[in-house]
Amino acid sequence: MRVLRHLTLLLALICALPSKALADERYALIVTGASGGQEYAQQYEQWTSSLQRVLQGRMKIDAANITVLTETAAAARRSTAENVRRAIAGVSKRMTASDLLFVVLIGHGTYDGVDAKFNLVGPDLESAEWAALVEGLPGRIVLVNTSSASFPFIERVTGERRIVITATDSVAQRFDTIFPDYFIKAFEDEQADLDKNGRVSIWEAFTAAAGGVRRHYQQRGQLATERPLLDDNGDGRGRDAVEAGNDGSAASRTYLDQQTANAAPTDDVLLDLLQKRAVIEGEIDELKLRRSFMQPPEYQKEFERLMIELSRIGRAVRERIKS
Repeated sequence: MRVLRHLTLLLALICALPSKALADERYALIVTGASGGQEYAQQYEQWTSSLQRVLQGRMKIDAANITVLTETAAAARRSTAENVRRAIAGVSKRMTASDLLFVVLIGHGTYDGVDAKFNLVGPDLESAEWAALVEGLPGRIVLVNTSSASFPFIERVTGERRIVITATDSVAQRFDTIFPDYFIKAFEDEQADLDKNGRVSIWEAFTAAAGGVRRHYQQRGQLATERPLLDDNGDGRGRDAVEAGNDGSAASRTYLDQQTANAAPTDDVLLDLLQKRAVIEGEIDELKLRRSFMQPPEYQKEFERLMIELSRIGRAVRERIKS
């Protein structure tokens, strides 16, 4: 009886603990680099504050677990290489194998012919140096470089239990990006929740942002100067949201918010269908861009084919979600 009473008391104490104490910890590091001008400074500040609000508000990440480094006058919060190293070292001391670190770089990126750099206040850090910084961390890593010429981060930072996202698929894409705007907004967009489980995964946010970037340039009749990539299988290649590939499985099961009882993650069958749908949507967008160079009957035939295929896949997605 005494043992039973002790077990009952222990169970009661466990149930009384806040859910957060029993859950995996989530950490976030937002690094907003040197702006290079007031126009960029205002935009970067807006994106940074929006992301911080999303992480604390919607994702319920403890404010004590969120570090924000910017182009501020406060030395301890300036986005310098030293402060980046200090922030990651601080997480390393607290992080366990089941925890997650979400790193987002907002600002300018450059390529010197050898490696890509993210522009900080003072000396920059190259992609190889970022890879070295997260190398010893025991938990899962999601690193998102939203800057121009960011592609080498896919090659360098890739690894086991890592998700790496870049705003570009080439070092030649050196214009300032609009990817961060769409990526941050995706976490609060119901349309980004493709599997309709009430949560937005890293893969869903990436897919929504990539689509937003694509349509942004399409609507303006401009050639896209950025093409986001995601790598989560460790091969250092990455894939676009609108092309077939092996990446996406881990990212579709990775969330920034806490698990809820009724929110099942995307299964492999549903993920495959959603990826196929994204590919068709991308082909439709590309077709619209080529419309002025095609004969009307040719365009109409191809458009109808894609719409029929999109409808077929959409029906399969709905049936899978209901099952």
